Amino acid sequence: MSVMYRFYIPTIFFFMCLNAGAQQLSLNENPYPPAAGVQEAIKKEMANIARYPGPDANALIAAIAQKEGVKEDQIITGEILAQLGVFLGLKGGEFIYSVPGYPVFTDAAASVGGKVIEVPLNDRKENDLQAISSKINEHTTAIFLVNPHNPSGTVSDKQTFHDFLHTAAKQAIILVDEAYLEYADDFAGRTAVNNIKEGDNIIVFRTFAKAYGMAGLSIGYCVAAPSIAKFLKDKGLGNVHDLNRLSIVAAKAALADKSYVPQLNKTITAERKKWNQLLDSLHLEHTSSQANFIYFNTGKPYGQVAAAFKAQGVQIARLFSPYNTWIRITIGLPSENKKAQEVLRKL
Repeated sequence: MSVMYRFYIPTIFFFMCLNAGAQQLSLNENPYPPAAGVQEAIKKEMANIARYPGPDANALIAAIAQKEGVKEDQIITGEILAQLGVFLGLKGGEFIYSVPGYPVFTDAAASVGGKVIEVPLNDRKENDLQAISSKINEHTTAIFLVNPHNPSGTVSDKQTFHDFLHTAAKQAIILVDEAYLEYADDFAGRTAVNNIKEGDNIIVFRTFAKAYGMAGLSIGYCVAAPSIAKFLKDKGLGNVHDLNRLSIVAAKAALADKSYVPQLNKTITAERKKWNQLLDSLHLEHTSSQANFIYFNTGKPYGQVAAAFKAQGVQIARLFSPYNTWIRITIGLPSENKKAQEVLRKL
C-alpha cells in the first residue's frame, strides 16, 4: 500500500470534508499571523520570485545552526520526513512508533517494504518508552517518536527521555519530531538536540508551520548527528535548492525575532489552562498536554461529538483509534476557544 493511499489521500479527503465557513480547530495551526518581520520579508521578496534561491538559503542554514548550537553541516532543510521514510524503508527492517500517532514516516517506510511495529501509548497517553525498548532488536532500522506527542500533547519525563534516547541510539536510528516543542514548558531542557550534542545518532525534526505561524509556507528542517547528516546529504536529501525564496526569507526573519515564540507560548499556555479548568469542572478525563491542542475523553462516540461541534460551525480533529470517545481540539483564538467550550458544555 503506497504512501499516497495510506496518508495523502485520506488527508486530502479530510480537507474536502471541511466546512468552508467552519471555525478551524482541527489542524493544530497557530491562529495568529507570523511575526511582523516575517510578513515584511515576504512582501519585500515578492519582487525576486522570478529568480531561483540564492545565497539566502545558506544564510538560513547558518541562522538555524546558530539557534540550535550545532555546526552548519548538521542542518538539513526541507520537509524530508516522508522522503527519509522511503529511503530507509527500501533497506527493510523494522520501524517502531507509538500509536495513535503521526504516521507519515512509518507509512512511507511501509510503502516500500519496511515492517511497522506499533506500540500503544501508556496510561498517561505518553510514548511508552519501556514498551518501545522491549521491541528493539537486531532487525530494528529506526524508531520514530513525536515529543510532545500528537494527538495527546504529552511529553515524557526529561531525564527518562534523554536516557532512553542515549541507549536506543546505540541500536537503531532515532527520529524525534519536535513540531510542538515550542509550546512546552522547557524547550531547552527537553529537546533531543541535547543528545545529538552528546554524540548520539539522532535526527530531530522541526517545522516553521506551527509555533512560527507559517503553515502555508511548508518549510522545516532537521538537526542530525554529523555522520547521519553527511550520509543523508550524500544521498541527495535536504537540497537547499528545493526551498523557495519566500520560505527562505520568512524563516530567516522568524528566527531573527526573539520575542514572538516566547509570547505565543504564554498566550497558548494561558488558553490551555482555561481548557483544562473547564475539563476538570466537567469531570472529563484529559491528558497533560504541552502542545497547542487539548485531548480529552468525552465519554461519547466520536462521530456523535464531531457532528455536534460541526453543527455549531466548529471543526475538530479526526478520530484517533482506538480512543473512540476522545477528541483533539486545537487551541485557537480566545473567541474560538470560547465558542468551542460553549459547544462542549451543551453536550
